[in-house]
Amino acid sequence: MNERGAPVDRRTLLKLGLTAASGAAGTTLAAQEPKTATPGTAPSAAYMGVLVDTTLCIGCRKCEEACNRRNNLPRTAETFSDRDILRTFRRPTEHAFTVVNQFPGSPSPDQAGVPQTYCKVQCMHCLDPSCVSACIVGALTKWPDGAVVYNPTICIGCRYCQIACPFEVPAYEFDVALTPRVRKCEFCAVRAKGTGADPACAASCPTEALVFGRRSELVDMAKDRLKRRPDRYVNHVYGETEVGGTSWLYLVGRPVKEIGLLALTDTAPPRLTEAIQHGIFNYGIIPVAFYGLLAAVMWRNQRRQGDGKPPAGDARKAPAAEKPEGGAQ
Repeated sequence: MNERGAPVDRRTLLKLGLTAASGAAGTTLAAQEPKTATPGTAPSAAYMGVLVDTTLCIGCRKCEEACNRRNNLPRTAETFSDRDILRTFRRPTEHAFTVVNQFPGSPSPDQAGVPQTYCKVQCMHCLDPSCVSACIVGALTKWPDGAVVYNPTICIGCRYCQIACPFEVPAYEFDVALTPRVRKCEFCAVRAKGTGADPACAASCPTEALVFGRRSELVDMAKDRLKRRPDRYVNHVYGETEVGGTSWLYLVGRPVKEIGLLALTDTAPPRLTEAIQHGIFNYGIIPVAFYGLLAAVMWRNQRRQGDGKPPAGDARKAPAAEKPEGGAQ
């Protein structure tokens, strides 16, 4: 019975049950998930990051191995000591969250004796991540330390994140029929435990080509290296401003396009896409257009019906009156 004493039918009972269940689930998830950062705001002092110095990378693939082990990814057919694979340009996949690529030519002008350059690729953990903005169910979130983390339990597999990512990083488990997931580097943050960024790749680097720390301090470190060694580096910290800034920063000794990195603008894509979306819905363009269309259809139908008379094209010629038998009287 409801509050008015009327019986509650099964449909109403089902709606109440689903509402209660969704509310309980949301409360549980909220309790388990750490608080998230607000995309589009100024970089937090708590954001962590990694500084990649491509002039120090030796292509040992220790970072790939550490990533594979930390994330319990499938073992590869070749060993991680096999460097022949570096000759083939690779991108992160659902089975490899980070890869190292080899490019012909020395890493910098003062390293002319080194015949090749190595560059590591992974999720950049943008300060204003497009994947988070594009996800319609909140399966991707940005944590307070800057890590962009994925929750497979609420993902619906729309793969909008793949389309939105300016670095083309997220991969998808197309070979998994029932429970496919989006896969990418999560900064070695563990969602189930609520632990933040702790990248195994940086800890494993023998030459300190990867340095993990607070992003603000890494930016200062990178600029100090640029000041001290203008003969070695291109005078730019890649990732400081690209697409609004990223948690992964790069020092390079040659143009980024030559070593597999993308030349991108400083504007974060969500600042454009969200402005369009909010403009549409804030001013009610979609609802007004929808109800305007319905009104036009109704008006058209009523005009056709008129006052009940059949349309002119459907008029039927009245049959001629039958003459009485025997002729006219």
